[in-house]
Amino acid sequence: MASPRIARVYGAVNIGSFRISAMVAGVTETGELIVLGSSHRASQGVKRGYVTDMAAATYAVRDAIERAEKMANVSVQTVWIGCSGAGLASRTARVEIDIGGRRIEADDIEHLLVSARGVIQPDGRMVLHAQPAQYTLDDAPGVSNPQGLHAERLGVDIHIMLADGAPVRNITEAVQNAHLSVEAVVGSPVAAGHACLSPEERDLGVALVELGAEVTNVSVHSGGMLTGLVSLPVGSADITDAIASAFGIRRFQAERLKCVNGSAIASPADHREMVPVNAPGEEHAGPLARHADDKNRVPRAELISVITGQLGRQMEEVARALKALDFNGKRGQQIVLTGGGSELVGLADYAQAALGRPVRIGGSPALAGLANAHQKPGFATLAGLVLYAAADPVDIRSIRSGFQPATRYSGMALFGRMARALKEYF
Repeated sequence: MASPRIARVYGAVNIGSFRISAMVAGVTETGELIVLGSSHRASQGVKRGYVTDMAAATYAVRDAIERAEKMANVSVQTVWIGCSGAGLASRTARVEIDIGGRRIEADDIEHLLVSARGVIQPDGRMVLHAQPAQYTLDDAPGVSNPQGLHAERLGVDIHIMLADGAPVRNITEAVQNAHLSVEAVVGSPVAAGHACLSPEERDLGVALVELGAEVTNVSVHSGGMLTGLVSLPVGSADITDAIASAFGIRRFQAERLKCVNGSAIASPADHREMVPVNAPGEEHAGPLARHADDKNRVPRAELISVITGQLGRQMEEVARALKALDFNGKRGQQIVLTGGGSELVGLADYAQAALGRPVRIGGSPALAGLANAHQKPGFATLAGLVLYAAADPVDIRSIRSGFQPATRYSGMALFGRMARALKEYF
């Protein structure tokens, strides 16, 4: 069979503190999304989601996108950027207009969205996106497309994502310096939600906890839209640092211990198991660990104790964030963990016990062409970026108003209007 013809190509770059990942995807003529190439590399010049070294960040972005382009055999000039730091914040607002019981036309929807621009109040911050989430007809929610329906009043819920201006401009400049144009900067909770959450979950109510290396974003989705967001300056790198400090070793050694032998759940056999600090063939790399034996091995029980101790502090902060977002179980109980930090063994069970809610791990969706190595929670935001881009999201700021108010005539007014029209015509 011949390969499907690609109608449009999308590029995405997710700028994280641990890794910078890139993806090139195409939409076929039949509407199927296919991943043409994806890659990742170690992050440089980024700390807690903020660019701290422009030259290093630019080099990392250029390297990541070139690897994806080489795999895809396609070059891209424009990309969508994922942003997890920069002081992200979320707001929602509702706007209504009178319809008068008649049939809703496309012009009415346009007029409503143009009117909704007035609810955007950035308070000196940058607006990443302002999008219609769902429409309402006479206060009845959950309407995806009101055109052709009748109502007295037509309303829309607008979701607004805000960020600090300077950090976003730094991220944008780092990408532009890599000879790429920026289509849009997308808050990572929005992109991760597209990848990890089903429409039913977003309607019932769900909390999405994106565990990054140095930033954890806690967002609540309800009624089909993101309703609240709290960004926490903690992440899986803090667990790595805690291991490095506890055993007096280098960060790369601590990262290996966490990923290869770490777990969020202890077992009775941990006290009898000794785990090597270094990889095979690298026995002399880095210092000898504190409490290690002559082969530079440490008790697994001690490693897990350090991990769970740091996890406990992070889950306390997540619980406080959920409380601040009023995620009290009235609108959904489910919590979804995603991001690279959620790949820790046993984390879902630990979080479920710590938060007292059902917890599952949300990974990348099964996109055609996506490499097995990237079908993990750590790449969910990257996959969500291309899903978000392919969905062709509407931003109310970009709608050009062609609305002209219509006047309805009846009785003598209608007769007078007709007389004037005939006089003008003849």
